[in-house]
Amino acid sequence: MKGALYLVPTPLDFGVDPAPLDMALPAHTLVQAAQLTHWITENAKSTRGFLKRVGESQPLAAPLQAQQIVELPREVHKKGDHGPGGFDAKPLLAPALTGHDVGLVSEAGMPAIADPGASVVRAAHELGLRVVPLVGPVSLMLALAASGLNGQHFAFVGYLPQDAAARSTRIRELEALALKTGQTQICIETPYRNEVLLKALQQGLHPHTRLAVMANASLPSVAVHSALVSQWKKSPPNLPLSAPAVFLFGR
Repeated sequence: MKGALYLVPTPLDFGVDPAPLDMALPAHTLVQAAQLTHWITENAKSTRGFLKRVGESQPLAAPLQAQQIVELPREVHKKGDHGPGGFDAKPLLAPALTGHDVGLVSEAGMPAIADPGASVVRAAHELGLRVVPLVGPVSLMLALAASGLNGQHFAFVGYLPQDAAARSTRIRELEALALKTGQTQICIETPYRNEVLLKALQQGLHPHTRLAVMANASLPSVAVHSALVSQWKKSPPNLPLSAPAVFLFGR
């Protein structure tokens, strides 16, 4: 019989000052993760660290040294793996064709959402494998729920351009769409550019547009601020912008 592909979420702490895993992941997810011995991942070192934490609450089916971990190619990290003619992940799923369940895991959160992994999921479907998403934190949804923005109509637009002029143009385009249709716009940035993006949003958005930012989603140090752009400028909040953050705006 063929194995299944399990989409295994990981905590959003990136292994820094980690809290007990049961604060981020339900028991069923931990039990299933502990039973897996074959993995597809962004980073093997991070996955071993995650499995070490899993093993502290659930006995692993195989010791860390015996876990079979393969990494997605680096070009998949950089260019994504969701476009036509993209990366062929079928060879990575060879263990599933011989009966082994395989776990797909990312650095933090749910694999294949704002992270690589879509090619692996597509390949699993094409190979006739069962795909099972496990329950765990998704920063985009946590931020949307906490923003007060429209949760019935929204779009994740990924990273905005790094070039200042192109970024300003993109912000205006997305804001026009948000104000016209009510669609909340969600974007992210690497932590060391968070302050630049926040300043660009404050400068590029209309004063009456609502802007929300969540940093350290799901962690004890979580910080969320949601207000009109005019209010952001009058009373800037003290947010930990060196941490992973999600930015949202709309009406």
